[in-house]
Amino acid sequence: MPPASAMKPARSEKTPIFRFLAMLLLPLMNVLARYVIHNPERVPKSGAFVLAPNHFSEIDPVVIGLAMWRVGRMPRYLAKASLFKIPVAGWLLRRAGQIPVERAGTRGSDPLTAARKIAHEGLAVVVYPEGTLTRDPDLWPMRGKTGAVRIALQEGIPIIPAAHWGTQLVMPRYAKRISLFPRKTVHISFGDPVDLSAFAGRGLDTKTLTEATEVVMQAVTALVAELRGEPAPAVRWDPAKHQQTETGRFE
Repeated sequence: MPPASAMKPARSEKTPIFRFLAMLLLPLMNVLARYVIHNPERVPKSGAFVLAPNHFSEIDPVVIGLAMWRVGRMPRYLAKASLFKIPVAGWLLRRAGQIPVERAGTRGSDPLTAARKIAHEGLAVVVYPEGTLTRDPDLWPMRGKTGAVRIALQEGIPIIPAAHWGTQLVMPRYAKRISLFPRKTVHISFGDPVDLSAFAGRGLDTKTLTEATEVVMQAVTALVAELRGEPAPAVRWDPAKHQQTETGRFE
């Protein structure tokens, strides 16, 4: 059973700060693309959950935020700490309750603790299971990291897979500018909660978390394949096997 705090009804999530951000961003985003949302009914109307989307463009969080706005939920993100140092943008991020994530190994950095606090408040938290933009040359989801399933299993809350396709036309991976014309079409799809019952009662050791993460990545990849209308690669891309770093640009 989820903790009582995770089960309490979510308060109105379209707070003044989110309405202000929507007023700033939605007009531009609607000029850039038309958004087709598949299976919106799969997003819980209230209560805490982890949303686990694929990730291949730096504009992805805005697209996911737009989709969540349309289905009536306002997620919190694990965002790079450097973004919080940008004037105005950093203030808005803090006011919106977003979570700064320092580089791995930074003293005092514990973004999962902050994410768990958000879960206790009955809110949705977005955790990109790949941890960064995919290294896969064809933009398929790559090997996942364990943060998303750790929160879901530890807090007893659902993890909802999500996928999108088309944002690479708006802003290609590592691009420094967006493409304004012609207007693009972006598809966003939500999945059913991932069944992690096989891992219930097991300790949150590396083996358990790795196995559970692969189950989540399979669900995310299946949604991506459906949107793309083609089968996913038989073997998931692993940066370590291709001598690629875990962070930073690689192209």
